[in-house]
Amino acid sequence: QVQLVESGGGLVQAGGSLRLSCAASGSMFRFSVMGWYRQAPGKQREQVAVISFGGSTNYADSVKGRFTISRDNAKNTVYLQMNSLKPEDTAVYYCRLFQGDYWGQGTQVTVSS
Repeated sequence: QVQLVESGGGLVQAGGSLRLSCAASGSMFRFSVMGWYRQAPGKQREQVAVISFGGSTNYADSVKGRFTISRDNAKNTVYLQMNSLKPEDTAVYYCRLFQGDYWGQGTQVTVSS
């Protein structure tokens, strides 16, 4: 059974930074695409960034140049560095392990103006 545990969310002022972490149990992590998603109140969940097992990345247009996804396969952990945060980045952020479609419980990010 795979478990994903996110951490690092919180309240930050616009222009600030946060780094989210997602630690995965099990052996599937290093072979799987990983992703970060977010869901704001009243909106559908959207993909923010994905990273392949080899380190190739892809970002939503709304976060390009501000967010960076990375992974440490030795630690079974994926990160999301978020800089220049905006109020519209406020959402619950989830990590996803594509192989088997596992999701974390989410971590709240709130950006005040």
